[in-house]
Amino acid sequence: MKLCRYGAPGHEQPGLIDAEGRLRSLAGHTDLSPDALAPDALATLAAIDAASLPLVEDAPRYGVPVAGTRKFIAIGLNYADHAAESNLPIPEEPVVFNKWVSCLQGPNDPVVIPRDSKKTDWEVELGVVIGTRAEYVEAADALAHVAGYCVINDVSERHWQAERGATWDKGKGFPTFGPVGPWLVTADEVGDPQNLSMWLDVNGKRLQDGSTRTMIFPVAEIIAYCSQFMTLEPGDIITTGTPPGVGLGQKPEPWYLKPGDVVTLGIEKLGEQRQEFIAWAPRG
Repeated sequence: MKLCRYGAPGHEQPGLIDAEGRLRSLAGHTDLSPDALAPDALATLAAIDAASLPLVEDAPRYGVPVAGTRKFIAIGLNYADHAAESNLPIPEEPVVFNKWVSCLQGPNDPVVIPRDSKKTDWEVELGVVIGTRAEYVEAADALAHVAGYCVINDVSERHWQAERGATWDKGKGFPTFGPVGPWLVTADEVGDPQNLSMWLDVNGKRLQDGSTRTMIFPVAEIIAYCSQFMTLEPGDIITTGTPPGVGLGQKPEPWYLKPGDVVTLGIEKLGEQRQEFIAWAPRG
């Protein structure tokens, strides 16, 4: 299934994308909150005849496909060639950091370049949405805890990430830096998460063209590793690293996003995103 939330920010409604790619309302069946991601809850949704659901005729905004996410966990340097373009060694263990849940937003909403930003960058990544609580799980059992997968742009401000102290988190969680969606594709429909092509364009130019096959730490290992030192809860999102081609790695010199730039990205089976990058302005 392809599950989504659509409508104005803060007023999203649950939806389903049918076999013909049409949006149908799931109002009254689910709210796509963390409790709705358990296997029995997803099985109940899967049993609904999609043709019986009301069609949504217009083209609404898509929001984050899951409501109530409590943790937005990120993995860095998870592709060897991206580590090389970042001039960093291949990690011996997963590099784990946080993206604040306050940065979550819809897949096609504008992204705000932070005030005085020097190095706002792009990263297409596979997102993993947890469906059942996970503590001390083995890699062989880890994928059973996954509700589904989604596209994420791990937008990053490299100056704050690498030059303003030892922790990456400061450069990763600015407002609007977490576009997720357009939908959550359930694990049964995706199949092997380590066999998905992924791409990203800036202003129509292809800059990232990779595959989850080349991850250093596959999804199952990431879940097992994280579950050793945190409780993974339903609705938590893990973004799993990016292939090469980010602004930081451009040759002969790095280059970064500016107001007016348009980033489009997608992952096989999971859909596409589009964001216009805009200048920061004070609210109100």
